[in-house]
Amino acid sequence: MSAHLNAPQREAIRYLDGPCLVLAGAGSGKTRVITHKIAYLVGECGMNPANVAAITFTNKAAREMQERVASLMGGRAANGLTVCTFHALGVRIIRQEARHCGLKPQFSILDASDAVQIVAEIARTVDKAQARGLLWRISTWKNALVAPEEAAKLTDDELSAAAAKIYADYQRTLRAYQAVDFDDLIGVPVQLFESQPEVRERWQNRLRYLLVDEYQDTNRAQYRLLSALADVRGAFTAVGDDDQAIYAWRGADVENLHLLQRDWPRLKVIKLEQNYRSTARILQAANTLIAHNAKLFEKRLWSEHGQGDVIQVNAARDPEHEAQMVAMALQAHKFEYRTRFADYAILYRGNHQARLFEQQLRNHKIPYAISGGQSFFEKAEIKDLVAYLRLIANPDDDLAFIRAITTPRRGVGAATIEALGRYAGQRHVSLFAAAFEEGAAQHLPARQLEGVQGFGQFINQLEHRARREAAGTILEDLLKAIRYEPWLFETFDTREAEAKWSNVRDFVGWLTRKGEEDSKNLLELTQTIALISMLDKEDAEFDGVQLATLHAAKGLEFKHVFLVGVEEGLLPHQSAIDEDKIEEERRLMYVGITRAQRSLRISWCERRKAGKDVRSCDVSRFIAEMGDEIKVADGRRDAPLGRDEGRARIQNLRALLGTAKS
Repeated sequence: MSAHLNAPQREAIRYLDGPCLVLAGAGSGKTRVITHKIAYLVGECGMNPANVAAITFTNKAAREMQERVASLMGGRAANGLTVCTFHALGVRIIRQEARHCGLKPQFSILDASDAVQIVAEIARTVDKAQARGLLWRISTWKNALVAPEEAAKLTDDELSAAAAKIYADYQRTLRAYQAVDFDDLIGVPVQLFESQPEVRERWQNRLRYLLVDEYQDTNRAQYRLLSALADVRGAFTAVGDDDQAIYAWRGADVENLHLLQRDWPRLKVIKLEQNYRSTARILQAANTLIAHNAKLFEKRLWSEHGQGDVIQVNAARDPEHEAQMVAMALQAHKFEYRTRFADYAILYRGNHQARLFEQQLRNHKIPYAISGGQSFFEKAEIKDLVAYLRLIANPDDDLAFIRAITTPRRGVGAATIEALGRYAGQRHVSLFAAAFEEGAAQHLPARQLEGVQGFGQFINQLEHRARREAAGTILEDLLKAIRYEPWLFETFDTREAEAKWSNVRDFVGWLTRKGEEDSKNLLELTQTIALISMLDKEDAEFDGVQLATLHAAKGLEFKHVFLVGVEEGLLPHQSAIDEDKIEEERRLMYVGITRAQRSLRISWCERRKAGKDVRSCDVSRFIAEMGDEIKVADGRRDAPLGRDEGRARIQNLRALLGTAKS
């Protein structure tokens, strides 16, 4: 097993004397360490797989890990092994301890749009952007485990003051719906473990060894969950890289690395510095750049892939010229080296930069995929069906009730729902429950009430079948009963209806297969859908150039990378310059550089539109901070400079930016 491992990797795998932090530099084989350690714990140390948990940040990473463990263990996946995301683990804990959490096992998991809708209603606003801002603030508090009463003391601006006012009502509404939002999937288990020692001990005995991937991306709530499960024994291995901590904006707290050393003084730190991805020149530039950050742990990446191509830096006149330049260079490179389009990536700081590159790639008939587009699960037709599934799983889910009863329309209008809602509010029950109370007849006309109750009986029948029959059978019957296909063709033009129906068929096929493969009924699959829709955004593999933000590109690698828009105000972003938060931006640049395996080209624009004006741009300070091993070309002439001239240009850049080496 250890033949393909280097010495630090072997040490990390075999170290079991206490808590362990593996500092895994970019491309240093961290997944290999985690999967081999699982195989070592189960295969050589005789640990029961049911007592081992590997925690990741995406379903894709969890799947890859499970496949690798199975292959290491001779094709058999370790039975009972837990490999899942933090949030999936949270779902499992809440479901099994629902009684202790004040929830029923079939609680609903609300997605972001549902949560925004609830916030908008409580805040009495129709401004979705404002509602999203309020929810973002509440989410930040939840990730830091700040309760509603504490939040009121932490308000420092108008937005946080408004969010603090509705935070408690938002939580009460979730409970009334027997629902949790995404942040609660971590927060609720933490509160449970910290308030009920016997429940915490039960889970500590169940999950005796923990492995945590991408540890630098954990927020405070995730750290507390890890701490509660690991307890004083500290039987865990955390794998991460402080140089790739780029998610502070969504609650990730690099301070958690300090906390590991504080809370577990016996922490063993093992560094993985051999990079298996990139050439020496790329790593030299990455090391030189990141050395400008204050370091928690010193490390320096190296590889045996040889020197490799010189990193090229090109100036473009403007963003249109930059996009044209990149498309032409990519096409020429592919022709010369007989590569695949999938070998290339174009990486940028913000989604708004993608449009011009898309245009140019289309002009050159170059296939591409773009990250961060609309998720399959965000499509209206998929959300329509998921509303029915959520309601079958949890009749108290009012948002699902409203969407399902009105799509397709079945003679139940807004006035009926409003009247039912008023009555449900007086009775403190869900809309579904209110429809079957005797008092409902005083609030709704007989014909409307009959329609609502008929819908409720239909849902009850499906719920009864959902526990006993195959998911695929019920889904097919559901679509026929609500006449979803005819409704699509009556409502939309033929082409759009066909596209929507095709998506529905894909969705039903996928759920049917998943139910059969995982032996899950429709109720169990419904919670799986809620998690996947928020954690999985990847498309199927195809031969196309990948366009992605630097945040979305983390964890990926490409043979050839074009890093674009590398100028002051964009990378580093102006907000980071204004707030003196350059270090995270530098880590973002580091992530961009280390995605490249064989070649890296960097470009920046001399002019960029700002509203109606055109402003001059300065090259990013990060280019000067990458050292001397780069070739600076003039984008207008596209002529490479000689080595000495290139060095002189870099020195000039350094002088210009005030970052000259002493």
